Amino acid sequence: MNKLLLGLLTVVMVVGCAPHTAGVMAGSQGETRIDNSTFSREVEVKNLMAQGEAGFLQGTATIVSKVPTDLRVQYKFTWFDPRDMSIEDEAVSWKSVKLHGKQQLQVSAVAPNASATRFELYVRKAFSN
Repeated sequence: MNKLLLGLLTVVMVVGCAPHTAGVMAGSQGETRIDNSTFSREVEVKNLMAQGEAGFLQGTATIVSKVPTDLRVQYKFTWFDPRDMSIEDEAVSWKSVKLHGKQQLQVSAVAPNASATRFELYVRKAFSN
């Protein structure tokens, strides 16, 4: 019984730490990942650009609504150093925005320190209580 409980707890911990957003991810080096195919039919991320700003990396992207109705989404930039380690990821919170039908919204952020070399932008559907 204890082994079964320990096994279930281990599975829950591993799944709980999985790096997915239940949305979409686009990276500054051209990588993309879709964790929710239904959501990816409603929202697209494009025009990613990384540029230097006073010694810090600045990332911009456009979040595009593909549907004629309003959507509330959340987005988050995650920054990486030259060794591909995330930089201050826990300090960055999700930002919530409302996209009106077919709206395109440019979002941007500046890296928390000068060691950042790339970023990933995560977008997911926001649910309110």
